[in-house]
Amino acid sequence: MNKENILEAIIEGYRNSIHQRYQYQNIKDKYEIPESIDEKTVNILRNYWLNYIYPDCNKRRELNEAFTSLDDFIKHPKKLLRLLLDATKLIFNYGRHLPKILTSGLKAMKTFKAAERFENGLVDEAIKNKIEAPYDASKINALIRLLPRKEIEKFIDISQSLFEILHDRVQIEKIKEIIQYLILAMKKNEESYAFSQIRGLEIGLEMLTEGDKLFTQLTKEDQRKLVYLITEIEKDMLGFND
Repeated sequence: MNKENILEAIIEGYRNSIHQRYQYQNIKDKYEIPESIDEKTVNILRNYWLNYIYPDCNKRRELNEAFTSLDDFIKHPKKLLRLLLDATKLIFNYGRHLPKILTSGLKAMKTFKAAERFENGLVDEAIKNKIEAPYDASKINALIRLLPRKEIEKFIDISQSLFEILHDRVQIEKIKEIIQYLILAMKKNEESYAFSQIRGLEIGLEMLTEGDKLFTQLTKEDQRKLVYLITEIEKDMLGFND
């Protein structure tokens, strides 16, 4: 069993499962949702998962390179904070809260890498248990149930934290402002930063901006309901509510 081929097949199978469970009628039939979380909102949510968390094989190559280059910044955010020392406006506006805001933004960007680790776990179980492609919903579910519960819990927590950050309307605007500044500062000093690092922040900003669109059209109460809904859908899919 070729690991790369299995990964591609599992990616396709899991993307199909996302497409299925984030159909408006399926969600409406199974969960209590407010009228404001309509078909358009569910479609935006589904496309967000498929474009930024579980993209197809072609797009994920770019995302892999970009987010791998950000790993060092995610582990050592002080390296980015140094770039903010000259940002008088940001320091004046956010002061001692600046490191915390930046760390929250970097934390949100960890979701794609967490999804990648999750998929690799499914590949390992497929090889170990000789479960061959194609991977339909029943095979994907079987592989998920072979994963250690702690791994599933960790993945759910990371995914939930992304949407909680997006839900914080005040903080997300601060995060976007800070990342925009970092991108401009890095571009002015390109000899010190790899293109992939700059691109990583650009894609991270795009991920946050597009995710932001999920919440802007909803009331504060319905924004909380959307975070809860996403968490419940994913827990059900991952067998966490069994």
